Amino acid sequence: MKFQKIIMLLFVLIANSIFSQIITTYKPEREKMHDLVHTKLKVDFNFENKTMNGEAWITAKPHFYKTDKITLDANSMIIKEISLNSKKLPFNYNDFDLTIDLPKTYQKDEEFTIYIHYTARPEKAKDRITQNITDKKGLYFINADGIDKNKPTQIWTQGETEANSIWFPTIDTPNQKMSQEIYITVPNKYKTLSNGTLVNQTNAGANRTDYWKFDQKHAPYLAFMAVGEFEIIKDSYKNIPVNYYVEKEFAPYAKDIFGFTPEMLGFFSDKLGVEYPWEAYNQIVVRDYVSGAMENTTAVVHGEQAYQKPGQLIDENVQENTIAHEIMHHWFGNLVTSESWSNLTLNESFANYGEYLWQEYKYGKVAKEMHYFEQLEAYKNGQNDAKSLVRYQYDDPEELFDLVSYNKGGAILHNLRTYLGDEAFFLGLKQYLTKYKYQDAEVSQLRLVFEELTGKDLNWFFNQWYFGANHPNIEISYDYNTLQKTVTVNIIQMQGETFQFPFAIDIFEGTKRTRHNVFVAGNDASFTFPYNKQPNLIQVNADNVLICKIYENKILSEYIFQLKNADNYAHRREALLEVVKKQEDKDAFNAVVNALNDESYKIRQLALQNIDLINKNAKKDAIAKIMNMANNDPKTIVQAEALNTLGKLTDSELKPVFAKALESKSYSVLGKALVSMYYIDKPTAIKKSKELPDEVRKILATPLTRIFIEENDETELPFIAKTVVSGMFLTNDDATKELYQKAFKQISESNNTEAIQNTVDDMVVKGIEFKGFNFDKVVINLMRKMIDDQKKANKPNRERNIEIIKTAMARLL
Repeated sequence: MKFQKIIMLLFVLIANSIFSQIITTYKPEREKMHDLVHTKLKVDFNFENKTMNGEAWITAKPHFYKTDKITLDANSMIIKEISLNSKKLPFNYNDFDLTIDLPKTYQKDEEFTIYIHYTARPEKAKDRITQNITDKKGLYFINADGIDKNKPTQIWTQGETEANSIWFPTIDTPNQKMSQEIYITVPNKYKTLSNGTLVNQTNAGANRTDYWKFDQKHAPYLAFMAVGEFEIIKDSYKNIPVNYYVEKEFAPYAKDIFGFTPEMLGFFSDKLGVEYPWEAYNQIVVRDYVSGAMENTTAVVHGEQAYQKPGQLIDENVQENTIAHEIMHHWFGNLVTSESWSNLTLNESFANYGEYLWQEYKYGKVAKEMHYFEQLEAYKNGQNDAKSLVRYQYDDPEELFDLVSYNKGGAILHNLRTYLGDEAFFLGLKQYLTKYKYQDAEVSQLRLVFEELTGKDLNWFFNQWYFGANHPNIEISYDYNTLQKTVTVNIIQMQGETFQFPFAIDIFEGTKRTRHNVFVAGNDASFTFPYNKQPNLIQVNADNVLICKIYENKILSEYIFQLKNADNYAHRREALLEVVKKQEDKDAFNAVVNALNDESYKIRQLALQNIDLINKNAKKDAIAKIMNMANNDPKTIVQAEALNTLGKLTDSELKPVFAKALESKSYSVLGKALVSMYYIDKPTAIKKSKELPDEVRKILATPLTRIFIEENDETELPFIAKTVVSGMFLTNDDATKELYQKAFKQISESNNTEAIQNTVDDMVVKGIEFKGFNFDKVVINLMRKMIDDQKKANKPNRERNIEIIKTAMARLL
């Protein structure tokens, strides 16, 4: 599963302390009393009540010990009948556990099939611990009554971690495997999607029954179904159907969004040495999805952030890494599944690393380095030092879906690859996948595969990285012996734990770079190297592989040299951020200008964001360079940043550059051009802003908000209101937050009833969507402030506006 960044950000903002509490509940692998064999379902839906009528045939067998009972997970259902071979069976049910008395004692491997007639009630689903209604519904009805004309009616499911038992009885644990078949009855206008292949469709008046069959084995949480009005865009990988289910508006762009899917399937098959193991690969985009994406076997679901228009895709396909992530899961998580949530790293860390592997293959060295750096920095900045990768103590398995299981786990795999070498690493993965295919596994089994293959003892590696917490915090110092022409690199670990690790050190003598690979075995280590010429720079962790924080003292000249010569993106980036602090120094300024040529587009962006153009008359060459970048850089998002940098100069001579950019197909370029033009030619920028199609205005909400708020244009407040909550809370850009806070204040004090209505409507939607992070309480407090502001402003629509706000508040209370 891939979480949306905005959800993770909101989590940090609203509920930063939840995961930092001390957890003492030990969670072992769930005991196997029975093995699931097969699940057959027949379902139809009551859209008005948001319920599902279901019939289930559950085939199971005792795992080892003989038994005359079976217990299934079934959350908050109405159980109407249970039988075996047409004979009713007695049962006990407490809204969570459905315990069924079998007609005889069954022996190991003796199969039986139980029939269950039931009604699933996702709106009444409860949390097992608190007994309260939960927002983890398993089965989601979207705009079921059709009242919202701007949102289609849909049904979709989300099983991970243990929510599929809300819509069908099962043994809802990752160490079970089953095949399945589902008959889904829906009104004729709807398409359906489930795991496996669509075998046939049967029409009956206004309704149709679709029969989906999945013959292979996977964990119950991977079962999936979706219902809605979708266009199906067909593709293929070899002889395997690959389809994209999207709303009609986005059908022309489906292959632009998902078109790398067949290539990814082929790449991962080749890289892992195991051919794609399933019979189809479908992807669907749904509304109001509760996460970023989910790897349901052969039926991957994406949230609506996947929808992008050509003007966005020309900048960047923001869903590409997620697509790779979910494909990688079809080996790690689906083919071989973690036996327990404690071993989630066997699913999510590999999927995370799949993103890196795709960047490495498709885009090369710089792209993979940028991706790795960003993933690792997110972990290091996330206050996760106390968490181990494998965690048997937690309260809720959802806690494990964090920056440790994803980002750190992916980086640990890269460290393992670096230590073992590519041949051993990928051959080990092939052997692991082959040995445990269609089964579950735990981390120690992965270690044993690598140990058997390489002959190495890897306990030390797995103990410190998988079962231990934290990472090295390293202090670096250097001792030069000018007589012997040697330099000693001193490495002191400052954290409590002792880590062992391979470590890359680059020594630069002029432009000559020498790589030294050492192994650090203790908290205090020193390594001595010869040199011919006094080194200009010593770069530790030169490949940026090690998960660590490094503390060292460097002078400006070293950072300038590092910015120009360091091999890895992370080190050039580090140097740039130091050099920009000293741009009053001519050499430092020139180094920043030279960084505008860096092969990494993110370095170019960062240089543009930080270059000091004060005293612009003395920096005409730099400005001319940026003007050229604004229209010609190969990356449109760099063009946009160049426009933003030029816009800060408020120089009317730059109008031709901005005018040309206003014709760009790139929305990022268009947005920056509009704002830059506004500060030198307001009428042109405002006219262009108001003439844009609604779909483009929606995408360019932030730059347009900046213009309309600066212009104090009250007629545009209803438009601004639709994004003001997202702008205030779901971005990590301080300038954007400040802009939307200003916009909120203007709306809150205004007489504009439509803007008030749009604002509180969005608050209700997001308050409900992110209720698990207590965001409903946040927006309720904002609504109270709006009421106070309306009272103080005392404008003609005051009473009506206050009533609108109170009505919205009542929907959340």
